[in-house]
Formats: sequence, C-alpha cells, structure tokens
Amino acid sequence: MTPDDGNRWLGIQFQLVNKGDKAYQDSPTNGMQVADADGQMFQTAFGEITAGPALSSDVRLAPGAKALGWVTFDVPKDVKVSQVQVALNSGMADHTGQWKLQ
Repeated sequence: MTPDDGNRWLGIQFQLVNKGDKAYQDSPTNGMQVADADGQMFQTAFGEITAGPALSSDVRLAPGAKALGWVTFDVPKDVKVSQVQVALNSGMADHTGQWKLQ
C-alpha cells in the first residue's frame, strides 16, 4: 500500500492504559483523526510505516493493562497537522480527547 496521490503517511504513536476496573475492548483507530490549523480533519489509513509496530485494530485490555503502537494517517503533502483527536468506543464516546502537535 502507498499513500493516496499527493498525500503522505503520518505516524503517531499511542499508548492506551486501562485505568478502570473492567476489561476494555475497542477498535480505537476508528475514532482517531488529525487536523490542520484550519480544522480540516484527516482519517486513519491502513498502511505500514517503518517507525514501529501498528496499534492493533482490536484492542482488549484487562484492568491495568497497556497497548502501545503506531497509527497511520493519510494527509496531503503540503498540510501541517496541528492536532490529534481521539474518541474511544469506535468514535462513539461521549468525550473526545484533543492534543496539540508541534
């Protein structure tokens, strides 16, 4: 696989930690997006990058367990990504986490 024409792949490493007291199961990449300074959102992509192993698309964590891996996004070559947004429960969570990127 390769990025779409005119695009590049961007990899971001995520670590998920189950701090609750119940098992957690999700496809977390379904609810992940990146955005540029204008708010244009870009989705995850199925692509392999050399930075490291991908975050599983089927995460199952017991209480206290962790999952670590890279998520790939397909973004235009000329776009500077400025934030990442994560909504768990395959994007259906009531709360969304947002982080600024530098």
